[in-house]
Amino acid sequence: MAKAKSRFVCQQCGASFPKWAGRCDNCGAWNSLLEAAPEAEGKSAVARSAGAVLKAEKISAIKLDTVASRLSTGINDLDMVLGGGLVPGGVALVAGQPGIGKSTLLLQVAAAIARQNNVLYISGEESAGQVKLRAERLGAKDNESLSLVSTTNADDVAATIAGGQFQLVIVDSMQTMAMNDIASAPGTVSQITNSANIIIRAAKSTNTAVLLVGHVTKEGSIAGPKVLEHIVDVVINFEGDRYGGFKLVRAIKNRYGSTSEVAIFDMTEGGLEIVENPSAALLAERHDADGSVVLATMEGNRPLLVEIQALVNPTNFGYAKRAASGFDSNRLTLLIAVLERRTKLNLSDKDIFVNVVGGLKLADRAADLAVCMAIASAAAERKLRDGAVVFGEVGLGGEIRSAMSSDKRIAEAKKLGFTYAIAPKSAAKDKFVVPAVDLRDALNQHLTK
Repeated sequence: MAKAKSRFVCQQCGASFPKWAGRCDNCGAWNSLLEAAPEAEGKSAVARSAGAVLKAEKISAIKLDTVASRLSTGINDLDMVLGGGLVPGGVALVAGQPGIGKSTLLLQVAAAIARQNNVLYISGEESAGQVKLRAERLGAKDNESLSLVSTTNADDVAATIAGGQFQLVIVDSMQTMAMNDIASAPGTVSQITNSANIIIRAAKSTNTAVLLVGHVTKEGSIAGPKVLEHIVDVVINFEGDRYGGFKLVRAIKNRYGSTSEVAIFDMTEGGLEIVENPSAALLAERHDADGSVVLATMEGNRPLLVEIQALVNPTNFGYAKRAASGFDSNRLTLLIAVLERRTKLNLSDKDIFVNVVGGLKLADRAADLAVCMAIASAAAERKLRDGAVVFGEVGLGGEIRSAMSSDKRIAEAKKLGFTYAIAPKSAAKDKFVVPAVDLRDALNQHLTK
């Protein structure tokens, strides 16, 4: 009798191989192949079934399901990110770095919803006593409708949800869940995929809202198979520095609302609190000096004013160093090349450092002009004129290109007392804007001695 052969499954993409290798040939991930249990004797690799013919309906004849009203999280900005609150029967995946505040935020949400509904918090990483200690710190310990349990059994979790006793169930986290019928360890592709499937089926059948916590890899992407992100209804991502600064919560997938909203939190002793005026908080300690420029950026649909700092020093030895915190390093190298080619600045023998204050990570192309002006200001030791806010994309020819949502950026700058904006010509419909055609024009007009 032939011995059943083991197979090795990639934990990133789910591809299967007959032998172990250091690198997955399908997705390129290193050290991601784990041995899976061999198939049972006599089982065919291809399943054959006699299926029934499906009965299709005309789209005009289909009746909409009556869904109960959404559950408010008690945090208006988080409700906005979710599209109006948690949908009964909807499953949301919450991901972020370790220690950034996922469990804290979800316990706050559980306490708020438990004021009018039954809520179950399932922890696979901590005991119920440890969760209660955190609940006491957050002021959620005396809520009779909030229940806690510690388990790593996905079958028990699905059975509990299928009972229909709770309106919200929080599972912290999916990487700790495991099914009895699957031999592989918790956190593997097969365990995560199958555990998530049975939990989601139970949630849909009982109209129970479910929040799943997911781990992230060292690169910042959500750990586990990509199928986990596909089968859930909402994917919420925590961004920011876990050691300080603001925490940004945004939906990168949302079947029930927009993906362009963002909630900005600050970690305090009492938990995560919404930052009502993040622009004012980010600029509160700004020191007006050369190399400092205020950028009007967009975080989703929300305008935000943030300080861009640049430091330019002569290179003492070796190659010039370029480093950025909160800004793409490759984009910084490109902008430095444009500055050298399109202006009279010589930066080839200078170390250049760029910092986005507040721990934010910018992906807005309209930050180009602010970064260029900060570098030029530091290199020439000239300050930007008082009361200025800057935004605009920079092309390879040095031209200033248009930016989205210019009106919102301008309105935010006016609200905080700025007197004018250096922006592309397309935003010059407002007298508040002093248009700049290209980089040389912007530097000559606005850098003072």
